[in-house]
Amino acid sequence: MRTRRAALASIATAASLGLTLSACGQSSEGGSETDSSGSTKGATIGIAMPTKSSERWISDGKNVVADLEAKGYKTKLVYGEDKPDQQVSQIENLIAQDVKALIVAAIDNKSLDNVLQQAKDANIPVISYDRLILNSPNVDYYASFDNSKVGELQANYIVDKLGLKDGKGPFNIELFAGSNDDNNTKYFFNGAMSVLKPYIDDKKLVVQSGQTDLTKVTTLRWDGATAQRRMDDILTASYKTEKVDAVLSPYDGISIGILSALQSDGYGSKSKPLPVLTGQDAELASVKSIIAGEQTQTVYKDLRELAKVASNMVDAVLNDKKVETNDTKTYDNGSKVVPAYLLEPVSVDKTNYEKVLVDGGYYTADQLK
Repeated sequence: MRTRRAALASIATAASLGLTLSACGQSSEGGSETDSSGSTKGATIGIAMPTKSSERWISDGKNVVADLEAKGYKTKLVYGEDKPDQQVSQIENLIAQDVKALIVAAIDNKSLDNVLQQAKDANIPVISYDRLILNSPNVDYYASFDNSKVGELQANYIVDKLGLKDGKGPFNIELFAGSNDDNNTKYFFNGAMSVLKPYIDDKKLVVQSGQTDLTKVTTLRWDGATAQRRMDDILTASYKTEKVDAVLSPYDGISIGILSALQSDGYGSKSKPLPVLTGQDAELASVKSIIAGEQTQTVYKDLRELAKVASNMVDAVLNDKKVETNDTKTYDNGSKVVPAYLLEPVSVDKTNYEKVLVDGGYYTADQLK
C-alpha cells in the first residue's frame, strides 16, 4: 500500500485535471493536491454505474457523488446503460483521465478483467460496488449488503404470510431470480431457497411450472418486461385450473412485471386475490404498490449507507488508512477472496413502511401519496 500511496501522491501533486462530468451534470475542474497531512485533496474518483433505467442506480450515483464531494474529492460519474462493452470503454476512459480510484457497479461481472488490469497498472484502486466483480485479482474491496440475508427475508416473509410454520398448505409458488451475469443473484436465490426448499420437499409448497433450478428462473438484466413475459407463459402453461399463492421475486422492477402479468390474468379480485409477492430495493413505485395492496413486500437497503461505505473505502485507501471491513471470508470472486463490508437489509411491508422509510428519512410522506 505504501508503494501505491507514493505513486498516487506523486501523480496527484503533478497532475492538473480539467474534467467535465457526464451523466450527473456535475462539473469537475482543477487538479489534485496533497496537503501537509498527506491526504489527497481534490483527487478525481471515477464512478461506473450500470444503468439509468433503474431508480436505485440513479440514487446510488447521486449518493456516492455527494459523499465523495463532501470529503473533498471531485467525481466523474458514468452509466453504462446495461451494455457491458460500453461500461468497459467508460472505465478505460476514466483510467485515461487519471482518476485516482474507481467505484464500479458491474453490468457483467465477468467482463472487466482486462480493464481492471489497466487500473492496476496505473495504481488505481478498485472498489466493487454492490455487485462483486468476478475473475479478477485487481478488486481491492467490496461494498454491499448481506445478500444471502436478502433472500432469507423474502422467503421467510412468504413462509409467515402463508402460515407454513403452522402446518398450513399446500400452496402454489413460482420462483424468480435476478440476472445470470450478476454474482448477487446466486446469493439472493440460495438464501431464499435455504428457507423454502424444505417446504417444497415436503410438498407444502408446489411449483406447478416445475422451474426450481436457478438456471431456469433467472431474469437477464433484472428486466421487468422479461419477467412479465415469463410469468405470462407460466400462467398459460401451468395455471389453467390452479391459482398462484406466492411468487418469490428478487427485485422490485421484476415484481412490477410479474404483477402486470398477474393482473392481466385476472388476479386482484375478491375471487382471485393477488399472491404474496416479494421484492427488493424499496423503489418508489413498488412502495406505492405495497401501500395500494398489490405488491406485498420489499427488502429495503439504505443506499445512503452503502454510498458512505464505498466512499470511506476510497478515502482510506488513498490515505493509507485501515479500510473497515466486516467479512473477509465469504466473497471469493474466483481469483481472490475480496474483503467486504456488508450492511444489513430490512424487510418492509404495509405494516412498517412508515416507520422504516418515512421516519428514517428515505422518503417523505408526500412522495408516497
